Amino acid sequence: MTDTLEICVDSPDDLAIAISANVDRIALCSAFDLRGFPPTPPSIASAKNSAVPLYATSRPRGGNFIYTEAELCSMELDVAAMRAAGFAGVVFGAAKDDQTLDIVALKRLCVAAKGMGMTLHRVVDEMSSPRDAVDTAIDLGIERILTSGGASTAVEGIDELSAMVELAGAEIEVMAGSGVTFSNISLLRHAKISSFHASCRVKNSEDQNPSLDVGVLSKTLKAILRTV
Repeated sequence: MTDTLEICVDSPDDLAIAISANVDRIALCSAFDLRGFPPTPPSIASAKNSAVPLYATSRPRGGNFIYTEAELCSMELDVAAMRAAGFAGVVFGAAKDDQTLDIVALKRLCVAAKGMGMTLHRVVDEMSSPRDAVDTAIDLGIERILTSGGASTAVEGIDELSAMVELAGAEIEVMAGSGVTFSNISLLRHAKISSFHASCRVKNSEDQNPSLDVGVLSKTLKAILRTV
């Protein structure tokens, strides 16, 4: 399987950098440091005519992933808006208070996103056993799971990630996220992981939010291409 790199960005400037770098896929959101909300109108406008596939986050608020009826309706509207804007796919997740996936809510979101690509996000890392999400996601027709293997970082969760990859086989993509850098991609690759999600962000001063760093992005791309 070919290695792929998805970059997460939350601003028009960072989006332009990721597009110009020709990464495999871009996850577009807002409020990155709050685990991501739907992209802002300026980011959506900047995303038009992108040659790189764009996936938009659908998440109505911060905090947990246990959603009310009103919040699920809001997420369905997000999906419809991203479809109208020409996005290739959406990123979402929903849970119940017993630390299992909310299958009913996920089915609704999958229906709303029919015909688009779908990524199940790190809600799976809040489950007692993230690998239990694999069969559920396959049954729902979701194409990808973004996960750190239930740990704070992908490297710390490498054993669970490896088990998830084994269970997934060719049925669904398991994408490692959280703390993925050019320096640890080779380690993750040894666990049979070939899909990576990274932010490549660097904080340039105390007064700035972390932003996409061209040098870090370049090194990460080279690591993916096995030229480092």
